[in-house]
Amino acid sequence: MKQVIYISQPFGFEKAMLAGILSQARRNNPKNDITGALVCRRDMYIQLIEGPEAAIDGLFSRILMDDRHANVRVLHSQEIDDRLFPEWAMFDDELPSLTWSRDEIEGGAIEDASPEELHTIFAKVADKARATNAGT
Repeated sequence: MKQVIYISQPFGFEKAMLAGILSQARRNNPKNDITGALVCRRDMYIQLIEGPEAAIDGLFSRILMDDRHANVRVLHSQEIDDRLFPEWAMFDDELPSLTWSRDEIEGGAIEDASPEELHTIFAKVADKARATNAGT
């Protein structure tokens, strides 16, 4: 399986656009055995997607062409044995566990983060997802 973490900027962020992205992911991802999480703020998306390599490559190609995303950049890509979000077609964290300030983000903190730092962020989001799942 393949896992990709990427960052992008929303093009004209609004709640309806985010709802559309999440709805589309939750409808299409199960068909392609893709899981993941989207951490969103008004000024950026950081997303982890995981699944079969061909499915992830196809999804990422579509994301690159999606006009709801600008400045799409891969932060980390790797082969994995176990999923971080096995229960979620797409978990969303609108009040992100991410603690970088806007100035730090603009200064390149996310792009400079090590793979371990990126995975720590998504591990925290995965803990939140499991707690959410347990509460339902």
